[in-house]
Amino acid sequence: MNTRPLTFLCVSFYFKGEEFLKSCKAEGNTVFLLTHRKLEHKPWPRESVDEFFYMDEDANTPQNIDNMVKGLAWLMREKKIDYIVALDDFDVEKAATFREEFRIPGMGLTTSRFFRDKLSMRVKAAEAGIKVPPFTSLFRNDDINHFCDTVPAPWVLKPRSEASAAGIKKVTSKDELWHHINNLGDRRHQFLVEQFKPGDVYHTDSLTFNNDVLFVWSSRYLSTPFEVAHGAGIFRSLTLDQTDKEAKELAKLNAKVMKAFGLKTSASHTEFIRSHDDGEFYFLETSSRVGGAHLAVLVEAASGINLWREWAKIETASAKNLTYTLPKVKNDFAGILISLARQEHPNQNVFSAPEVVWKMNETHHVGMVLQSDNQLRVLELLDEYASIVYKEFHASAPPQDKPTH
Repeated sequence: MNTRPLTFLCVSFYFKGEEFLKSCKAEGNTVFLLTHRKLEHKPWPRESVDEFFYMDEDANTPQNIDNMVKGLAWLMREKKIDYIVALDDFDVEKAATFREEFRIPGMGLTTSRFFRDKLSMRVKAAEAGIKVPPFTSLFRNDDINHFCDTVPAPWVLKPRSEASAAGIKKVTSKDELWHHINNLGDRRHQFLVEQFKPGDVYHTDSLTFNNDVLFVWSSRYLSTPFEVAHGAGIFRSLTLDQTDKEAKELAKLNAKVMKAFGLKTSASHTEFIRSHDDGEFYFLETSSRVGGAHLAVLVEAASGINLWREWAKIETASAKNLTYTLPKVKNDFAGILISLARQEHPNQNVFSAPEVVWKMNETHHVGMVLQSDNQLRVLELLDEYASIVYKEFHASAPPQDKPTH
């Protein structure tokens, strides 16, 4: 058992993970944070971070990552780094590169591909017997033509390493697909194409400790990220009854994905679609971090488990070869609604039901989390508030090829 204080380098080029930093420090660790210079004045929990390090560039280009490696090499001449944790999707490659270069324990580049590269995810899932929509890489012209000739449209053209619905294009014909592929130029190999399957999209948010999934919570998007990004919709999600058949099936699928992808200790966010055609669940994508769009607040409202806080605890316990016990889990229901707002600082007093347990506090956004022991009440309020948001607040922006931080 390792009892000496450990030093964790947390990497986040997006403002998130405050509870992770607090919990990591509370576990007796030294905490460093590597982030972007433009986030320097964000309200980080500074009392929980021993030292900040800033980069002026945040893109995952070879040159930028190489500069970070050089900077970390200088840092490690004087300071010991025991573990590295990536708090955002776009930091997974950075953290994996650092671990490989400096032989620090944790997820390396090969495993990290399964949690960042949508092509690697699909190949690995299919190898493990997990259903995935028909897909192909864009490496060979013959493979693309065969896919178009044998898999019914519509299809979706996806970047392999973006997050959420960024950069996804829905196409309905072979000519349209080739038009988009040709426009990609030298970036073509960084994309894939797969069949678009109409269905309901679900997400599982879980904690894995020493290869065992100790906690998983399943929810259903009422408006999918793709619909929100491309249809100017309102983001909504509703937690399931974790004791019903649907949630149990999702929990088993989530565990199968984590085992196949080799996740040892981390939080994760995974998405599945239940096809309208055959009623089966198909794997869409996963990530080795807490879900975005404030889904951690949703999960905590329903279960009582703070994913950020417990993630820090399991990372520390794993590093020190200690046992970890999950706090008591409750089984309430929760829903989340988030929308862009026309107003810079929208007045959200209209959302006054006692079930509202959290409100979003970001410029040009409106949002809330609802909690109840009655799922229908949560759904009723989500519908009622969505109507109000559309009338009084809602704004939309054109879909972006790449997400902005």
